[in-house]
Amino acid sequence: MDSGHRGDRSTTGLPARQGPRATAAPAVPERTAAGVRIGLLGGFGLWVREEPVVVPGGSERVLAFVALCCRAAVPRPLIAGTLWPDASEYCAYANLRSALARLHREGRRALEIGPAEVRLARGVTVDLHRARRIAHRILDPAGTDGIAEPVLAAVEDLSADLLPGWYDDWALMAAEEWLQLRLHALETLAGRLVAARRYAEAVAAAQAAVHAEPLRESGQACLVRTHLAEGNPSEALRVFTRYARRLEGELGLEPTERLRRLVAGLARSRRGDGRPGA
Repeated sequence: MDSGHRGDRSTTGLPARQGPRATAAPAVPERTAAGVRIGLLGGFGLWVREEPVVVPGGSERVLAFVALCCRAAVPRPLIAGTLWPDASEYCAYANLRSALARLHREGRRALEIGPAEVRLARGVTVDLHRARRIAHRILDPAGTDGIAEPVLAAVEDLSADLLPGWYDDWALMAAEEWLQLRLHALETLAGRLVAARRYAEAVAAAQAAVHAEPLRESGQACLVRTHLAEGNPSEALRVFTRYARRLEGELGLEPTERLRRLVAGLARSRRGDGRPGA
C-alpha cells in the first residue's frame, strides 16, 4: 500500500477517527538542521554533513514533496492525498505515518513533524531552491547583468532535470514547471552574454537550453544567433540543418520563417527553393 501511485487528486480532510482536530493541533515546532542538504535536481539525494543518507522509497517521496513546497508547512492530508491518490483516506494517512516512521534519526533531521503539518527544518538546503533563485535573478528585468554567480556554475544548475525517472503526477507537474523556468532563464542569459561579447559562455547557455528541449525553436534560434554573433556562420548553419531534420522527422514540421531568415544566404538550398538545406 506504500507503493507509488499516479494521480492529481488531493485530500481535503481526514476521517474523524484518524485526523487530529484542527483547533487542537499545535504549530510545527522550529529547530535548526544545519548541515542537512536535499537534492532534487538530477535525482533525489539526502546528505547530512556531506555524508549520503539512504532513505526508504516512501519516505523519499515525502521528503521530496515537502522540499518542493519550500518553507511552507504542508498539511498532512495534502501530503497523504497527493502521494497516495488512489488509496482511501484512512490508508493514505496510514501510509504517510509509516513513511515518516521509517525515517531514521538522520533523515528525520530534515523535517519538522507535527501532528497536523510537516515542513522542512530550518537550515536545510535544497538545490532546487538555489537554482530557482538563480533563474529568477536572470529573468528580473531590473537586474544589472542578470546574474551574480559565475556563469558556467549557473548554467550547470539550470541544466539539471527535476527528479528524472519519477512519474507521479505531482512530480511530473513540478518537473515541467522547472523546465519552463530554466529554459527561459538560459535563453535570456545567452542573449545577455552575447550582448556582452562573452561568446563562449553564451554558447554554453544556449546549448544547455537546446539539450533540455531539442524541439523548442526559441532555444535553437538562440544558439544560431550566438554562433552568428561570434562569427561562425558554418556552425550556425549546422545547428539549423540538424534542427530542421529532427523537426521534420519527429513532428513532420518545418522551421518557422523567422528562424529561416536567420540563416538565409549562408548556403544554397539543396531543394532549389531559396531555403537553406534541411
